[in-house]
Amino acid sequence: MSTTTAQCRTVLEGFPAGAPRGSWPAEEYAAAQRLRGTNARVVMDLRTDQFLVIVDSPGH
Repeated sequence: MSTTTAQCRTVLEGFPAGAPRGSWPAEEYAAAQRLRGTNARVVMDLRTDQFLVIVDSPGH
């Protein structure tokens, strides 16, 4: 039997995918957050055409 834990995601910042520098601003922002101790990562939101910097936290 396997169990899963629901994850909640918090969006810290969004960056337009069509920007001239692509995902770099999002990656730079996520790296800065990680230096501060926040486990941030970048994902692509196809619906809004944005790179999102998110953090995962255990669900309720």
